[in-house]
Amino acid sequence: MLIGISGTLGAGKTEVARYLTFQGFKFIDYKREYNSIPNVKDLKLQDSDSELKPEILFENLQELIDYVTRNWLSNFVLTDISTVLELEQLTKRPFFLHISIDAPLKSRWERHRLNNPNSSFTEFIEISDEQTYNRDALIVEVISKASIKIINTSTVVENLYVQLSKLNLLDQTRLRPSWDAYFMRLADLAALRSNCMKRRVGCVIARDKRVIATGYNGTPRHMTNCNEGGCSRCNSGNGSGAALSTCLCLHGEENALLESGRDRIGDNAILYCNTCPCLTCSVKIVQSGIKEVVYSLDYSMDDSSSRVLKEGGVLLRQYTPPIDGTLV
Repeated sequence: MLIGISGTLGAGKTEVARYLTFQGFKFIDYKREYNSIPNVKDLKLQDSDSELKPEILFENLQELIDYVTRNWLSNFVLTDISTVLELEQLTKRPFFLHISIDAPLKSRWERHRLNNPNSSFTEFIEISDEQTYNRDALIVEVISKASIKIINTSTVVENLYVQLSKLNLLDQTRLRPSWDAYFMRLADLAALRSNCMKRRVGCVIARDKRVIATGYNGTPRHMTNCNEGGCSRCNSGNGSGAALSTCLCLHGEENALLESGRDRIGDNAILYCNTCPCLTCSVKIVQSGIKEVVYSLDYSMDDSSSRVLKEGGVLLRQYTPPIDGTLV
């Protein structure tokens, strides 16, 4: 695994890297030509007698990537991802995980003064803004693309380490999603096609780790979309579960079941849905022969749905993805 860290000046990139070295990671780096980008060291949360030094310093980023590729079973950490171009080179590799860290301006300034007592607040802001918004680097865009985002408001390094341990950064499903994560992401993607005014719901039916059908909620084909006024119930503003008998929208689970049909569902099929199925859909799921339902978000009818699915012999379980951020 190679963990790359990006972040604003003084946010704590070095301390994240230091924590990872305590977990057996090797801190590596490469030589850079900053041009107009200020070459300012990342600042620690507290004073230290020694700066974190790379175990290996490569001539360029490609040399670093080639080395990690050859030694992909080992763990490495890299700080100061400076440009989107660098990030694009790294994200092509299946062993790379991107972490960003940011902190309030006041906290970053206080860390800056520990190592630069003669620097003024104005000078710090100028350097920080130049690093973050420089057109040649645009660190703010690099940070926005991180898989895991850390907001560091702490002045005590131990607090940061505690929160980092809770993230379980060595979880291999962060690099290659588990089957649950994979199909749930597909369900989330399907939900983006939803036209229902109440909520976006996406569904995937899989058997033997292959997709049989997908579905999302909205009005039936050839009818006016819900978000264009096609369903008066959804557009009325009624609460969750109210006036369902007047709703014209097909649910994501219903659309997926209709798309697949019982013959295609066969035996041992699993239905993935980003929201727990409602009671009506649960009845249809039992009848269709689905053997397991995996959902992410709760719904107001969870208890009723659970009883129906249990009685119908359908396993129901909730999927919880790895934590993708933390506030220290």
